[in-house]
Amino acid sequence: MHPERTPVEAPIQLKIADAIRMQIERGDLAPGASLPTLNELSDQWSCSLNSARGAVALLRTQGLITAGRGKAPSVRIPPRRAVRSSERHQVEKDLALRPEAERAALGEAETNHAMSIAEQRFSSRYSVVASDQDVSAALGIAVGAPVLRRQFEAVDPRTDHQLSYSVSHIPLALVEANPALLDETNEPWPGGTQHQLLTVGVEVMTIVDEVTARMPTTVEAQRWDLPDGVPLIFCRRVSFDDAARPVEISDAYYPADRTELRFVTPLRPADPDAIAAIAREGHTSAVVTTR
Repeated sequence: MHPERTPVEAPIQLKIADAIRMQIERGDLAPGASLPTLNELSDQWSCSLNSARGAVALLRTQGLITAGRGKAPSVRIPPRRAVRSSERHQVEKDLALRPEAERAALGEAETNHAMSIAEQRFSSRYSVVASDQDVSAALGIAVGAPVLRRQFEAVDPRTDHQLSYSVSHIPLALVEANPALLDETNEPWPGGTQHQLLTVGVEVMTIVDEVTARMPTTVEAQRWDLPDGVPLIFCRRVSFDDAARPVEISDAYYPADRTELRFVTPLRPADPDAIAAIAREGHTSAVVTTR
């Protein structure tokens, strides 16, 4: 008798969840559409209520549906997506050179959330702290050196959910010549950080974005209104001056389900003579190959 391995069959809750997931992906179940009740799923799949409940839990973990106490499960309606492009760094630099009225009319609130700062509950908190090992390494300063720590937060007053959150660190020695830069009541500052640095003679020439991701804590999930299974994107922006000196680091968090990170990289033009030489070589190679 030839030995045979027992076929492994997917648990019934996974079969149910997969079937519903594919309906959602095909568009058969549109955003906002209600799912069958637990009793209906149980009857349809000839399974227990616990198995039906397990399928719904799997769909929640995948971030495909919303459900809660006293709330029937439904296909999740995608939140409004904010596009954060690397092109905005040049836009912000250009804006920093404009008159104050123009600088005040456009900021992150308008570009990222399509809503004015007046429509948000915006707060900023400044403090001078001793740099820890992480901040010191990023800014190239001694551990314990004083830095200006700035925390920015915006909340949607309609829902009390967070719209944006970031923490910035700047070497205190770099900005203390302008006392206005140490006063949180001057926020939101027209023209943002790049204009602030220009007031002390620092021009940002290079910005590096370092992006990672992790799962949120329960507190963060509630604060951002994140469904199960949706990670937080963590972006550290490091700004350098014309001497390649790091002058600011900014750590920002973005919900992955409503954020598009777009990286645009201008490439330097190649030497025309080198291009022509490669074209000639390619043509010659093609002739030799055909022979």
